[in-house]
Formats: sequence, structure tokens, C-alpha cells
Amino acid sequence: MVSSRYIGRLAPSPTGLLHLGHARTFWVAAQRARAVHGTLLLRSDDLDAVRFRLDFVDAMLEDLRWLGLTWQEPMVAQSARRPLYRAALERLHAAGQIFPCARSRRDVLDAASAPHEGGADDEPVYPPSFRPPAGATLPPLGENISVNWRFHVPDGEEIAFTDGRAGPQRAVAGRDFGDFLVWRKDDTPSYQLACAVDDAAMGITEVVRGDDLIRSTFRQLLLLRALGAEPPAYYHCPLMLDEHGTRLAKRHDALSLRALRERGVTPEEIRRKFFSADDAEMRGSL
Repeated sequence: MVSSRYIGRLAPSPTGLLHLGHARTFWVAAQRARAVHGTLLLRSDDLDAVRFRLDFVDAMLEDLRWLGLTWQEPMVAQSARRPLYRAALERLHAAGQIFPCARSRRDVLDAASAPHEGGADDEPVYPPSFRPPAGATLPPLGENISVNWRFHVPDGEEIAFTDGRAGPQRAVAGRDFGDFLVWRKDDTPSYQLACAVDDAAMGITEVVRGDDLIRSTFRQLLLLRALGAEPPAYYHCPLMLDEHGTRLAKRHDALSLRALRERGVTPEEIRRKFFSADDAEMRGSL
């Protein structure tokens, strides 16, 4: 990796208050950019219309600055980049790499012998029998999309990458993960498509994020290849756990940065206790 070209990113989703797990991952991202005199960008992943709130955007910016993080302005908002995602969808459609899907999640769950991609709590692998017949003509996308569209994965192909922390990663398309959503029936791009398009368009050279997204990386690598884009490097951080061994989530209000600030905890205390340790699985409380 050429240090003068390093471009990293923070990509919080304004659907709740940032917690210690977010903070630690973002701190790692900032330190990796700083170590090579690189650039750090901020992107608001605000496509979740159900949970997105403007006050969470303000809280996110305030908490990141309070923690001591800086980035190159201006912030990028996914909600303002819809034309990019639509253009990518049209390219995938023209290449015949996506198909419409009227099946519900319950249909997929109930399908015979449908394994789950990452265990019992993960998405089920989409059954190949649910795909349109081979050679079928794709319907047009239409100006307003009212049906789900899925990416047709290359069955049996091994997708591999070397993670900067976790080392070599491999998954077989069609076995370890299946056809995945790229556009939703509410006319919204999926996380997988928006993330891949943005990382390419923003020139990101390394993605630093939680290791719960390793499986998403295989999907995004396929999308980047289909769109003719160079993939970034990846560095997946271990998730932070609470005192019961459960990974932190936005429902952990007591461990949100906002709650810790209100309790009088300082950024220096947080960095000393949680960010100076070796990059390993963390449990603890303040």
C-alpha cells in the first residue's frame, strides 16, 4: 500500500447513539490513516429511512469530535448519492447480473435445505431454484422500483481476500452465501451496493470496520468486480463485548459515548482503557 495514496473512511449510520464499540473501531481507522500520513473521510450511511434521524447525525458528529477524531471535510451523505447507486444498478441490469425477486424472507427461510450463511442467526442462502429460468429476459427496472432485485452469485466460485488483521479469508459463492439484495422494493439501494459503490467512488484504499462484516466483504468484492472497480484493502476489527460477553449494539445506551460524557468520563479515560490495549476482543465497563 502506497502511503501517499492512503484514503480511509469512517462510515457511521445515524440510527442511534454511537457506543464504545463504534468508537474503538473508528479510533483504529484514524490511527491507521495517521500512521501513513493518509486521508480520512467521513461518510454518513443514512439510507435506513425507518431508523434514520437528523438528531442522530448531529450527535454522531459531536461525539466523534469530542473523542478527538478529525477527518477531511465535507462529510459525504449516502442519501445525496442516489444517482450513483442507480447508475450502478443499471450497469448490473445491462450485464444480466441481477434478477427481480418477489420471494419473501419467509419463503427463503422455509425453502427446503436452505442453510444459513453465518450460522442460525444469519441470512439463509437464497435457493437457486428461486432464480428466473436460465435465458429468461429481464424485465426493465422501471423509473420507480417496487420489487426486490438480487445479485446472481457465481455458484461454486471461491472468493478470497487477505484481511489486514484476520488474515486469509475464503468463501464459496452459492454455498457460504447466496444471491443477495442490491435494491429493495421500497426503491432503496441495499447496504451492499451503496457501500461498494461509495468505496470505489471515494477512492477508499482501506476499509476498517467490525469483523461482523467480513461476510459482507465477499459480496462487495463481487459487486466491485462486476462494476469494474478496484477493491480496497480490508481490516476488520474485533467487536467489543459487554460484561456478559454480548457484543455492543445501539441498545446499550449506558455505553453510548453520550451517556459516558454525561457521567463525566473523559476522552482520555476512554482511550487509555479501551484503545491502548492490543487489538483483541475486549470486555469491560467504565
